Amino acid sequence: MEPLAYRMRPQSLDEIVGQKHLVGENGTIRKMLIKKQLPSIILYGAPGIGKTTIASVISRELQIPSFTFNAS
Repeated sequence: MEPLAYRMRPQSLDEIVGQKHLVGENGTIRKMLIKKQLPSIILYGAPGIGKTTIASVISRELQIPSFTFNAS
């Protein structure tokens, strides 16, 4: 069975808590997704702030494959 954290992970921008400057109503990423124009982006920050979740939601919204890797 998949861990609870994975099962409860947000599936859309509306389900993401926090990061309003990125995914809120006037957020940068939300505006790009509405226009379907998303340039290459790099998400960085401390562990656990939602970088992978935001990337997964972006790929789902744009219906493109996503790839993750751990550089640590």
